[in-house]
Amino acid sequence: MSRTIKKILVGVAGVILLIAVILVLFGIFTVRRSFPQTDGEIKLNSPEAPIDIYRDSSGIPHIYASTQYDLFYAQGYVHAQDRFWQMDFWRHIGSGRLAELLGESQVDTDRFLRTLGWARVVERELQDLDENSMEILQAYADGVNAYLEDHHGSALSLEYAVLKLLNPSYQVEPWQPLHSLTWAKVMAWDLGGNMDSEIERAALLNMFTPEQVAELAPPYSPDAPVIVPDPNTSAQEWDRPRYETAALQDDRILDALADLSGQVESLEALLGVRGMGIGSNSWTLSGELTETGMPLLANDPHLSAQMPSIWYQVALHCTPKGPDCPYNVAGFSFAGAPGVIIGHNDRIAWGLTNINPDVQDLYIEKINPQNPNQYEVNGEWVDMTLVEESIQVAGGESVPITVRYTRHGPVVSDTYGDLEEFDQVSGMELPEHYAISLRWTALEPGNIFGAIWKFNAAENWEQFREGAALFAAPAQNIVYADVDGNIGYQMPGIIPIRNSGDGSLPVPGWTDEYEWIDTIPFDELPFAFNPPQGYVVTANNAVVGPDYEYLLSKEWAYGYRARRIVELVENADGPIDISYNQRIQGDNKNLNAANLVPVLGGIEFDDERLVELRTMLADWDFQQPMDSPEAALFETFWSALLAETFHDDLPEDYWPGGGARWYQVVENILQDPDSDWWDDKRTPEVEGRDEIFRRAFEIAVDWLEGLQGEDPDRWSWGDLHTITFENQSLGKSGVGPVEAIFNRGEFPTAGGAGIVNATGWDAGESYAVKSVPSMRMIVDLGDLTNSLTIHTTGQSGHAYHTHYVDMADMWRNIQHLPMLWDREAIEQDAEGHLRLVP
Repeated sequence: MSRTIKKILVGVAGVILLIAVILVLFGIFTVRRSFPQTDGEIKLNSPEAPIDIYRDSSGIPHIYASTQYDLFYAQGYVHAQDRFWQMDFWRHIGSGRLAELLGESQVDTDRFLRTLGWARVVERELQDLDENSMEILQAYADGVNAYLEDHHGSALSLEYAVLKLLNPSYQVEPWQPLHSLTWAKVMAWDLGGNMDSEIERAALLNMFTPEQVAELAPPYSPDAPVIVPDPNTSAQEWDRPRYETAALQDDRILDALADLSGQVESLEALLGVRGMGIGSNSWTLSGELTETGMPLLANDPHLSAQMPSIWYQVALHCTPKGPDCPYNVAGFSFAGAPGVIIGHNDRIAWGLTNINPDVQDLYIEKINPQNPNQYEVNGEWVDMTLVEESIQVAGGESVPITVRYTRHGPVVSDTYGDLEEFDQVSGMELPEHYAISLRWTALEPGNIFGAIWKFNAAENWEQFREGAALFAAPAQNIVYADVDGNIGYQMPGIIPIRNSGDGSLPVPGWTDEYEWIDTIPFDELPFAFNPPQGYVVTANNAVVGPDYEYLLSKEWAYGYRARRIVELVENADGPIDISYNQRIQGDNKNLNAANLVPVLGGIEFDDERLVELRTMLADWDFQQPMDSPEAALFETFWSALLAETFHDDLPEDYWPGGGARWYQVVENILQDPDSDWWDDKRTPEVEGRDEIFRRAFEIAVDWLEGLQGEDPDRWSWGDLHTITFENQSLGKSGVGPVEAIFNRGEFPTAGGAGIVNATGWDAGESYAVKSVPSMRMIVDLGDLTNSLTIHTTGQSGHAYHTHYVDMADMWRNIQHLPMLWDREAIEQDAEGHLRLVP
């Protein structure tokens, strides 16, 4: 994304620099004109009755309305007030319409997005929605459009002043229900990375034996925690045999899979890291473990760092609450979508973390050599479904495309280069003419926001599970607690049952051998209600053990965060309170260091300087606060260790990222000092573990001294491990003055990859933070007014607004804000009171 937008912007760099000067000279007017009105009264045509919106001292709106329509209308209005550029950019991603916003450079990305066809799926979903769901979506859209009627150009957001230079003819279109629903597909993509794993595994099998690949992508450790040790399901014994997907060596597939992977990377530039590259923590504690005798629930979803925050905090209150307006809820929403995604109402609380189930399969389709739009199914040629579309291009001519569908889904290889250069596939012998299609649960109609709205109104476990039954994709771990003292867990989602194969590699699509024959019934998905251990902890670790009857996934986070959270819960000094939950969320202990430092301590060094510096780690508690010299030394050592161990074996595209997967890989070979992975193939000697440890430590010390000086007391992990919150579009332009307007940072941070305070970084790139705990929430079910929250940047999406980045320092220092609940306290804290009146 950065390179493609840069192509557009460099051509008008001089004009942009001139605009930067103008912004300095006329900054107050230009910047402030997009700041929303938050006090007084605004007369609008649509509300059915007056609506009160109190903005607290953090800019968080608390909305009070007497009807459901007015409540969601007002949510749409305040989202547009604070975040419309974000909403507009997101809807262009979801609909595959970036080129009409940013020009020709985005045509290939749009081809990819149109091939996935999120908007087409949503159009089918809209046709199936019940009347109440459509009323909610339309009320929200009406609220957004009410704001758009009176605000245009830079009065909407400062980004439009810059966009005017790039795309003078761009006109903001009205908001539609479809635009809200496409964001669920974007998040399903963001949280579902199994296709990436299929591509990587196929590529690795072209270079290594299956046993070596298993060492590079190890199975989940039997010693690591599972979320539901005793799944409370009604599942019957499943006697279908398990099939491993066999790999076929073929010299034509790798290049095309690499092209496919390249398209995935282009979306990562827009959306950030995805799938196994991100994660989340959540837990719910029974009153048996807490100081108040009532449950506590905590959640911190880990998503890509961005500006503004991916989350928008809001409270929605029906006055009065009743059957026609059943909402009294507070928490975190997505700008562009009605409702509260994570939060609590007056009866229950819930939190989400990613499961990463295997719900994406790549199928190799046999194509008719006489007709490229036919493919084989069980010995017969079948016509593909063809969808004609047109990509509108800002400043250019429209580009027609044809999207081809097989019975499995869209033919994704049409956007990924020359099929004749495929190199690696699994299954049977490849046909001469073929294509690759994608089957994915998110490309089938669902009603995930119907689940969210049911959560928002649920009053008990049974009603909560009714909502969870609608939560199709992205499948999430959902933790639960209520004011009656109950805690629970539910895994939802549409999870396929395959005729054969384990979903780990691309498979032949021309027979029924690898077809999805069913999905796991909701009542047979794992859940727990008031489990005997008194807690539920989820950290993207395995949901169940190997005895569970169905295949959910073969890829989990490797349990390091989960193990540490369980340890802190089980070893608490007495009953657990809110402050202890804050401590857990901010825990910086590196369990990878706990494994490696003892080994490093046994390595012989001839250089006394290295011996002395190694003693720094001897008494280290393995915590990684910002000011830690030990963390700086260890993480530079870890980065060097991965490079010295694996860069000689793996192509650059698959160099270790350094997260929990690589913790497990290295832990597994740690006790084998002569493992072949330790040997550096670039040298004539045969190296072992100790030599690689020695070399990596010396490299780390030399590098760190060169960067932060020779006094180790001045070394600082936070100075290496910084975060810059970047605007997803113009903030990645490559033009300094523009980026300076919208981006904020660098901010030193604590934590690291695979740590509870999960500030993820990529060892193959730099120490810069790429993914973060995107918000933190702790709910006290004994006293909802005692609950706490924070998110990464601030409520506002307007550069230079008071609430644009006012939360960043609190967030990185693991501080929280009160999650205001009582109306009296909200009114006393309010910095603005806006009334929307008919």
